[in-house]
Amino acid sequence: MSNAAQPVWAYAESDPERVALRAAGEPWSYRALRDRARLIGGALLRAGVSAGDRVLFVSPSVPEFVAVYYGILATGAIAVTANTMSTAPELEYIGADAGVKLVIAWTGVEGAPQAAATNLGLPFWQLRHGAAIGASIPLTEPHPAADDDTAAILYTSGTTGRPKGAELTHANLVAGASIFVGVHGLTPDDRLGTALPLFHAYGQVCVMATALCAGSSLSLLAQFDAESMVAMLRRDELTFLAGVPTMWNGMLHASGDTKPSDFASLRIAASGGAALPVEVSRAFEDRFGCRILEGYGLTESTAAALFHGPDRPRKAGSVGVALPRCEVQIRDEHGAELPAGEVGELYFRGPVVMKGYWKRPEATAEVLQDGWLLTGDLGLKDADGDVRIVGRKKDLVIRGGYNVYPLEVEEVLYQHPDIVEAAVIGIPDEHYGEEVAAVVVLRGGATPDTPALRDWAKQRLSAYKVPHLIVYVQALPKGATGKVLKRAIDRDSIRAAADPAVATAEGVGL
Repeated sequence: MSNAAQPVWAYAESDPERVALRAAGEPWSYRALRDRARLIGGALLRAGVSAGDRVLFVSPSVPEFVAVYYGILATGAIAVTANTMSTAPELEYIGADAGVKLVIAWTGVEGAPQAAATNLGLPFWQLRHGAAIGASIPLTEPHPAADDDTAAILYTSGTTGRPKGAELTHANLVAGASIFVGVHGLTPDDRLGTALPLFHAYGQVCVMATALCAGSSLSLLAQFDAESMVAMLRRDELTFLAGVPTMWNGMLHASGDTKPSDFASLRIAASGGAALPVEVSRAFEDRFGCRILEGYGLTESTAAALFHGPDRPRKAGSVGVALPRCEVQIRDEHGAELPAGEVGELYFRGPVVMKGYWKRPEATAEVLQDGWLLTGDLGLKDADGDVRIVGRKKDLVIRGGYNVYPLEVEEVLYQHPDIVEAAVIGIPDEHYGEEVAAVVVLRGGATPDTPALRDWAKQRLSAYKVPHLIVYVQALPKGATGKVLKRAIDRDSIRAAADPAVATAEGVGL
């Protein structure tokens, strides 16, 4: 088994001047990327970092991220990538839990990482443009890696308890990238692009590692903005664009200057990270003539699991079938496999399933059983193997004994012409156990009208599924990838603010 950094070295030898990375400045060739990664690796070795050591790394999606990431992997060390929005205490926890030896952060976001490093008594390096760290003797070749050697530790933002570090091996990264290269039919002539954070598994593996595995180029946008995303797509004539639902929704509601010709070069538009509302997908295709292909994965599955390939018949709400070399089952609460069409927990296995949670044997045993990953997501599989996700087990609302899947209600709300975003959650209720609540964002100029919205929903949903509590807000809380964070919605504030007749965003606590 080779080191997951090996493709960078390989393409630097076979086609050194081929463009590897594009951003705001001059493009980086594969030779330039490799040489910068070699310098980073050499600096790490000089600082006493060796195979198996952990390095905490905080950076937005810039070319320098790629150089440092592969420089760390090439030494045999482990990259612990963290959110650029993390506070010093959060980074202290990650640094202490992972037992990191060094902290590196991009200029501009170095405040919290540097404070964390100081409090932990660790050396701190500030990363600047060009991946300049300091003089070093360049690393020659990537350190040999065994299949089970950990390459990266990504901390998951769980709904309860402290974050856990998912250990992704070199074999996980190589498998994830190679599987996606095959599924998408990528070649060195493809031009990939994203505004996803590379510190997250989706951007790190499904986009960055996949692009470099194929020898393609990767265009990076450090911060998502709908107009900038379309401008990058047009400027670099991208053939593959990856995003999350809020990004596609943002482009859909961007200025009228965005037009179908902007998407002319695009061969694949891939969506993941959260369920893509069917109405957003339909509206996007109707307006821009671009079909969005949806997938599904977790940090624990190296961001890969299912994908709805371009050659499969379109099924509304489907996230596709299991990726090659992978398998998915739907099981009941006792672990028995369910027949097609029945809702249960999604179990997954394949070469992309994580090694386990760092120093958490009990937590690992809860989600890894006989080679299967218990995802915690509820879904159903049809006779063709296509999977539809209906929600998280923990998000399931049980109202008066009836199961309400928030995603189903959200899909309906997105069909309303005045609703731009929606999140459905359960609120404790003395009579029903839980009540269905909706937090919605209206389009500009729209007026809140709760009775009318509930009447509209009653025509499309069974009575027990209709949101009883509705609150209007300016924006929903989102994580680094743009995924809506339901756990950040204050349930008590929702109940206090929601009036069946008139509800406002005041006091919601978002």
